Amino acid sequence: MEHCSRQPGQQKTRIVHAIPAADDQYDRLSAGCLTCDKMGMHPKEHVLQPFTLMAHKPNYILFAAYNASSYNAGPFRDQFDDPGINLDDTEAQFQLSIKFPLLVNLFNNRADIYAAYTNRSFWQVYNSKESAPFRETNHEPEAWIQFHPRWQLLGFTNVWNSLGIVHQSNGRGGELSRSWNRVYAWLTVERGNLAMSIKPWIRIQEDAQDDDNPDITDYLGHGEFYASYKWRRNIFSLMSRNNLESGFQRGSVELSWSFPLPYWPYLKGYVHYFNGYGESLIDYNHHANTIGIGLSLTDWL
Repeated sequence: MEHCSRQPGQQKTRIVHAIPAADDQYDRLSAGCLTCDKMGMHPKEHVLQPFTLMAHKPNYILFAAYNASSYNAGPFRDQFDDPGINLDDTEAQFQLSIKFPLLVNLFNNRADIYAAYTNRSFWQVYNSKESAPFRETNHEPEAWIQFHPRWQLLGFTNVWNSLGIVHQSNGRGGELSRSWNRVYAWLTVERGNLAMSIKPWIRIQEDAQDDDNPDITDYLGHGEFYASYKWRRNIFSLMSRNNLESGFQRGSVELSWSFPLPYWPYLKGYVHYFNGYGESLIDYNHHANTIGIGLSLTDWL
């Protein structure tokens, strides 16, 4: 499916999602590949086109996300010197994540270079007393080189590996400022309808006077593990972070399920659950126990 938008006198922008490939090299690399259209490779006929945007991480909206542990109002009270500020336990959340190619077909068609931007927002839309503010927005630009080795071991195929650099920030100042920079590796294997990834990272250290969150790795750790399983048109996904490293004291687990909707083929229903630390940067050291429901535009698979 290809969606195009153009204003008079402007170039056409293509947003690509799960379009069958026609390029021979892509066909060879992606034959039988579960994750190629979403997590890894995309049809080269579209990657090579200018003004091409593709899904990167899952894109979704949660109309209602309830946090049984309550959201932390402390940083906002400190920043605005107002002890009367209160946050609702139910809010809306959404994530928009896109990527685009910078260089492709490197090293004899074995690697590509991409850039991406992910926006995750937490909106107190039902909090009319506080004028329904955006409680938090996390910005995450990144760039990486991606290889397609297709190694096989114990029935698993290593469909792609990446090396990249990422900046994550909430774009705020003062008491509300949170940010960090990392370099990472990302390895993905799959077998049948199951895909698994491991993503270790190293934080790029900052000067102590500029570091808004010096203990962030105590809560977000040094990597993440992902697993996704496709059953019919349902996608079940898991993310685990910092659980073993922290002795199950400061880790997090994220579960999601996207499912087909009758008579509505363009979107899927979406259930999302998070338990632990680091749901957002402002709350990286505050425990959350959140469940939400909404719609999925794209998923990991």
